[in-house]
Amino acid sequence: MSKALVRLRHARQIKQSEAALRAGISRATAQRLERGDPGIALGILVRYLEAIAPGMTLLKLLSGDDPSLLALDERLRSQRVRGLSAAELKALDF
Repeated sequence: MSKALVRLRHARQIKQSEAALRAGISRATAQRLERGDPGIALGILVRYLEAIAPGMTLLKLLSGDDPSLLALDERLRSQRVRGLSAAELKALDF
């Protein structure tokens, strides 16, 4: 679940310190939460999620169908590049 939170925060382009401030927790607590520390209370996790994505539920977070996550996947997906033909290479040769 912690990896899903980190991924969502990156997808929404929110800094960890900003998310922690919005959630009312320290940055150190946010770091522990994102590392998956089992000592973090569930209430803090929910507040952090609410700070990153208002209205999002834990179930929706785990499903991974948030538009920002889909956009992040699209940005990170590698694109196929076809090779140039001999004629195209000759046309580009200066």
